[in-house]
Amino acid sequence: MPGHARLKRARSCLKTNALTLLTLLGVVAGIVLGLILRTSSDESWSARDAMYVAFVGDLFLRMLKALILPLIVSSLISAVGNLDLSLSGRIGARAVCYYMVTTVMAVILGIILVVAIHPGQGNDEGIVKVEFGRNTTTADTLMDLIRNMFPPNLVQAAGFHYRTVLITPTAEQEEAYRQKIGNDSAKIPVHMFEISGQYKENSNITGLVVFSIVFGIVIGMMKDQGKILLQFFTAMSEAVMHLTRIVIWLSPVGVCFLIAAKILELKSFSVLLGQLGMYFVTVMLGIMLHGFVVLVLIYMVIVRELPFRYIANISQPLATAFGTSSSSAALPLTIAALEEKNGVDPRVARFVLPIGATINMDGTALYEAVAAIFIAQVRGVSLGIGSIIAISITATAASIGAAGIPQAGLVTMVMVLDTVGLPAEDVSLIIAIDWLLDRFRTTINVLGDSLGAGIVNHLSKHELAKIPPATDMMPAKADMGENGIEATAM
Repeated sequence: MPGHARLKRARSCLKTNALTLLTLLGVVAGIVLGLILRTSSDESWSARDAMYVAFVGDLFLRMLKALILPLIVSSLISAVGNLDLSLSGRIGARAVCYYMVTTVMAVILGIILVVAIHPGQGNDEGIVKVEFGRNTTTADTLMDLIRNMFPPNLVQAAGFHYRTVLITPTAEQEEAYRQKIGNDSAKIPVHMFEISGQYKENSNITGLVVFSIVFGIVIGMMKDQGKILLQFFTAMSEAVMHLTRIVIWLSPVGVCFLIAAKILELKSFSVLLGQLGMYFVTVMLGIMLHGFVVLVLIYMVIVRELPFRYIANISQPLATAFGTSSSSAALPLTIAALEEKNGVDPRVARFVLPIGATINMDGTALYEAVAAIFIAQVRGVSLGIGSIIAISITATAASIGAAGIPQAGLVTMVMVLDTVGLPAEDVSLIIAIDWLLDRFRTTINVLGDSLGAGIVNHLSKHELAKIPPATDMMPAKADMGENGIEATAM
């Protein structure tokens, strides 16, 4: 019977996409819950109250973060080790080329929009300001990025990354400097500060990625001698993926409470909708145009297919990226969705996506370019073509160095501001709405990674067909239904 067949098909479609629908429902429920709690009391919610609301979501985020390191290390080593060395080089080159091109395009788009819309209006009256920032220079930030690619201690790299710290001069040193140059109002330039360094608590993902790729290449070169080690990392990668399938069923609840807590933490809706409204609109317009026009057109031109079904199949990791504001936290879900729903070869997905989660931050690059020029407009600083080019280059480099964690872009934003001679404290002009924009740009980062993996998979299809796939790396078809992630798409 046609009616019975349609009902059966609808049930199958609902079962296949149940987790995605529940996660989207969690996003909506979080917004509604936050607004209800916010309006239920005349008094503002304290940070402790918001912490209580976010507790369940924080537990979910901790579980996801616990999977990041074992997943990145094992998936990269197994993916590179299972590839022919010449093929892995070509796949890596294609991925990096895609990442760099799309990041530069995002920066250019952001600059065009912020110059055309001019959201700053040269006025900073009423904008909320907070104390922020550590002194830094562009050179220090770039060198820290390179230093972190070569960690001296892998165990330490799992929990800490290195950063240069410039020691603020004392009042006596400032006075001695003014007397030396004969200027009573001068301040010691940042590049003359004393240099120190510290290990900041946060995983050095860049260093672990570099080590994993090199280690995987070495295992591949060892042939039969390295087969046992390769099988270990392949099995570990698959075990982490199975564990991920269990954890993701908590995502609807976790995302709900994370978003509700963020709404409670917001001090004033008037700041969000009024003084920073045009800035918000500019960034959002850029993110949407880049994600759903530029990236989609690139995919269509190269793969010669409409990507709408492809994007629909990754709606679960996109919703999780929005809820957690972390591209790294969404990485396990992204790999699972691409392999099991979009048919991306595991050797490509597990090689390309961890690299993308580390260096491909299109949304962050666009935001930092827009934010730097917006702040210059607010402060009444006129920017020439040279300064704009410098911002585009620095924003690209800063996005590569940004960690895949919530609001990491605020730290690298200091580097971009330094390019146009603006103080680090000016980051405070945009911090009131950064938490919301961070969720949208993280979602676009994950979308860009996913489309890039699909493009690289398409370009490498004929070469991959010549190499027998490692059976241990293939998704376990029998387990998909049991774990709620099936290959059938809506």
